[in-house]
Amino acid sequence: MIKDSFMYVAVIIFTASLLVCLPKIFRGKTAQKIFSFAPPVVLIYLGLMLLCTVRLWDLEATSSVYGSLKNPLLYAMLFLMLLRCDLRKIIKLGPKMLIGFFSATLSISLGFFVAYGIFHNALGNDAWKTLGALCGSWMGGAGNMMGIQTALGVPESDMAYVLVTDSICATVYIIFLLWAIGFSNRFNRWTKSDTTVINEVGIALEAEAKENTTHVTWHNIAILIGSGLIVSAVSQEIGSILNKTLPFFDKTTWTVLVVTALGVIFALTPFGKLKGTEEISNVLLYFVIALIASRADLSSIGDAPVWLLSGFTVLLVHAVIMIILAKLLKIDIFTCAVASLANIGGTATAPVLAGAYNTALVPVGIIMALLGYVIGTGGGLITAQIMSLFG
Repeated sequence: MIKDSFMYVAVIIFTASLLVCLPKIFRGKTAQKIFSFAPPVVLIYLGLMLLCTVRLWDLEATSSVYGSLKNPLLYAMLFLMLLRCDLRKIIKLGPKMLIGFFSATLSISLGFFVAYGIFHNALGNDAWKTLGALCGSWMGGAGNMMGIQTALGVPESDMAYVLVTDSICATVYIIFLLWAIGFSNRFNRWTKSDTTVINEVGIALEAEAKENTTHVTWHNIAILIGSGLIVSAVSQEIGSILNKTLPFFDKTTWTVLVVTALGVIFALTPFGKLKGTEEISNVLLYFVIALIASRADLSSIGDAPVWLLSGFTVLLVHAVIMIILAKLLKIDIFTCAVASLANIGGTATAPVLAGAYNTALVPVGIIMALLGYVIGTGGGLITAQIMSLFG
């Protein structure tokens, strides 16, 4: 079992690098069919989850380095991705994204009603409080979850079920969405959605990138990596100061806002035209995914099967409702998937999914995830109170 922090990071990065390269190594027709269903981003999730489950590394011994790296690298990745984004084009996406977001929020709430109605006898007394805390997490984030725990007086022992369910169910759902995004063309044809605007944004930005015929140089790599890291560090300091001054957002939310603002501003300057932003941000994207997946211990499933079943029931109801609404309202898969993950995954994963679809659309994932922080606590408390009426 790996207990050394550096060895842990090295194994994760090396494993992610190997999995990303598999489609380049195996080029046969059978292999390509497999990779069409399980692209590298999904392979990284599955691979690192399995390594975590077999205890290749000690979760407690490596927790400090994970905590030190995950968010700072995420912030650096977001900044570099945002350098390629032109928000003047993205705002043309229109109100459909907000419709998708609130549809996701309401369907998650309905999913909790269904799950509680089915399993409340097996979950024990006052399970509505515990599920309410989980609902806060899946509408917003960890801060909302903790706020609901305090408001409803959920015991720490019960919060263990929330954390296990949140970790495992959300991780499996993220893998599902990353896999499903590969079928965007089929899904959009089925819903008859108009993806013209989204495609135009992507095409316009790709065309601009092609016009820039300069090559990636080591100078660009150096300045981009350095800039990403310093923006990450400075933004965290500013986020901490803003949290103390204006505590209605937590430090993480303020940090993401600062990173987003800096990325958008610098994207409008010649700095945003530097060659290499796509390549480096993609590398960081896969490393962040690997880090997140490395903490998903599947062996915890046996400790709380009913809670896990409840969690998957919520996600199933949510997914079915979103698919039905997508068909009725002619919503594309990008809108559905990012709106869904903006609620359930928050700022840590919604931008990742958006970037997997098109890195130019990362700001959409960020903005929608931040909206989840705003409504997460209130939405979770309302959902919990309604569940309490079920008896």
